[in-house]
Amino acid sequence: MNQDSNQRVYLDYNASTPIDPRVAAAMQECMQMPFGNPSSSHWAGAPAKNLVELARQKVAGLLGCEAAEIVFTSGGSESNNMVLKGLYFASSIPNPHFITSSIEHPAIVEPCRFLQRMGAKVTWLPVDALGCVDPDALRNAIDSNTVLVSIMHANSEVGSIQPIRECAQIAHESGVPFHTDAAQSVGKIPTNVHELDVDFLSIAGHKLYAPKGIGALYIRQGKVLEPLIHGAGHESGRRAGTESAIMAAALGKACELAADLSDVEHMLALKSKLKQGLRQCFGERVVFNGHPERCLPNTLHVSFLDYTGSELLARIPGVAASTGSACHAGKAELSAVLKAMGVSPQAGAGAVRFSLGRSTTVAEIDRVIKWLGVLHTA
Repeated sequence: MNQDSNQRVYLDYNASTPIDPRVAAAMQECMQMPFGNPSSSHWAGAPAKNLVELARQKVAGLLGCEAAEIVFTSGGSESNNMVLKGLYFASSIPNPHFITSSIEHPAIVEPCRFLQRMGAKVTWLPVDALGCVDPDALRNAIDSNTVLVSIMHANSEVGSIQPIRECAQIAHESGVPFHTDAAQSVGKIPTNVHELDVDFLSIAGHKLYAPKGIGALYIRQGKVLEPLIHGAGHESGRRAGTESAIMAAALGKACELAADLSDVEHMLALKSKLKQGLRQCFGERVVFNGHPERCLPNTLHVSFLDYTGSELLARIPGVAASTGSACHAGKAELSAVLKAMGVSPQAGAGAVRFSLGRSTTVAEIDRVIKWLGVLHTA
């Protein structure tokens, strides 16, 4: 199908967001300031230090924690690795036990597999057909060697939101700390760490209208991790490496903007419009995956039963969407998430994830529905 490049529609915000103009402006302002090392106390370093600390306060403000509980990282993957490996190497238990879910992002799955090779035990909790963890399964999995429970706040593929507070409370009943990967949820649903009752929470800047290459980790006061990166005493000794004032300021501004969840209703309305349009075009030949209510407001995961997802998207190249999470793009096999949910091979083959953002418009949704409708009737 021929589509003018000026009519391209970006519906892959879960893979990455554009840099918000207000975030870009904050970065540009930083570039005009003194260039010194934030660790230096002289005139060139002090302004950079102030920028980093102001950004730390803004991230903390979004999460409802103290600024001292925020560590800047290079992104969500590093934050996740920092928690998992940091607790493994800080543990005095010979073969520590970790519990996670079967639908986690590779940034959790691969570190867990690494720790298994190091001698750790890992329990992978199952999920139901809607992609949700059963808290009772978690309760039954905890044992005396459990050192961490890590369950993502919201799934990046199907958007299902996990019962984090309930799971965290179960972990805490046994004295086990709790981590959540909130890369997909920050800025879309509330992520106050005290309301969630978590001890660790990961943020990825590029899912939040900040640049790629910046993230953060919330570490509850009193929790100790072995640093993932050793060196000088940056980030209060928790992560070595000279801080980037520009990148920290970008994430700080993004978090400041994310505190306003007024975009949620806009995304929910457009998501509903897209869902209705697909139902009208495809009838019973389209299936919607994930939890129908406890789901990210911007995420619609669809199985087109008469198509494969990659072929469908190839025929409407003006639409940027995904056949799963970005990390699975290009692979034909059923994703690990859909396998865990018990999705059939036929439905899984036709899966497409549409994820909306702040700048998605009604006209764009209408355009996508029209293109898909023409494709289906051709």
